Amino acid sequence: MKISTTLSYAGGFKQAAADVAEMERAGLDLVWVAEAYGFDSPSLMGYLAALTERVEIGAAILPIYTRTPTLIAMTAAGVDALSDGRFHLGLGASGPQVIEGFHGVPYVDPLGRTREIVAICRDVWRREAPLEHHGKHFTLPLPPEQGTGLGKPLKIIAHPVRPAIPVWIASLGEKNVSLTAEIADGWIPILFIPERAKDVWGGALAAGRAKRDPALGELMITAGGLLAIGEGEEIVALRELQRSMVALYVGGMGAKGKNFYNELAIRYGFEREAAEIQDLYLAGKKREAEAAVPAEFLELTTLCGPASYIAERVAAFAEAGVTHLQVHPLAQPGQSAASLIEAVRAMVD
Repeated sequence: MKISTTLSYAGGFKQAAADVAEMERAGLDLVWVAEAYGFDSPSLMGYLAALTERVEIGAAILPIYTRTPTLIAMTAAGVDALSDGRFHLGLGASGPQVIEGFHGVPYVDPLGRTREIVAICRDVWRREAPLEHHGKHFTLPLPPEQGTGLGKPLKIIAHPVRPAIPVWIASLGEKNVSLTAEIADGWIPILFIPERAKDVWGGALAAGRAKRDPALGELMITAGGLLAIGEGEEIVALRELQRSMVALYVGGMGAKGKNFYNELAIRYGFEREAAEIQDLYLAGKKREAEAAVPAEFLELTTLCGPASYIAERVAAFAEAGVTHLQVHPLAQPGQSAASLIEAVRAMVD
């Protein structure tokens, strides 16, 4: 099992990048860089590539609606070259509120678009022939009747460092998870409960794996949560920092009936609580929505407690098939993020 984390923006990007360099020396394997609707992540990943030597750098995620497939491939190849082959391309559909609201692009057929984008990216990186693609969503070159008629098949001018860059897909729904297990190198779930993962996603993962090209190897999975190691109730209480995030995702990330995270909470067995959280959040009662998040949900999606307890949680994630333990270190007095990474490194090893 490898150890990964998500770049924190709390203290500013440059400080967060310096922290990553320190965590790299402590044993961190992979750092994910988010984009959402903040700064673009490729700029930040290029900075990280220059500041680090060994840690792998992943996009989590590049939304599939915000760039052409070939630009995604070019960006991935560029960051991979800057980092000497340390890049991981994480793709995801995001959601209608961001894609249609912030980018002004119709949110249609995320599964179909994802499949074509992954195929196009891999064709670009291989450079075996001038790029041609004839799909439902993308046709390359553009047909004459849709443009000037001057388009022609081209190869990427630069030579990618690797002919195959790991592609991860962030997915939650059964069809999307099945697609991920079929075509991706790795899977990025969220709010992952290892003890219940098989019941929620087992069928979808099995269906996808049945169609999987053996050349892709085993599906990688990254999952975990807040990390705090120590004795006493104050450590356990750090789980509470997850409460606002869970309320936001389960309650506010989407409209009623169109919230993937709310549906996930229901599938985990928190049907009544998910409905209450959403009703409160959408009514503008954010504090009440946070209070409605079950303590059990917080415990199962975090790693906060004594070292022996953390070791048990690490084992649970490993048992669920997680290959990259995703942690967000919460350092206490006398600790640092790097020291927490080092402690988990020892448990994993």
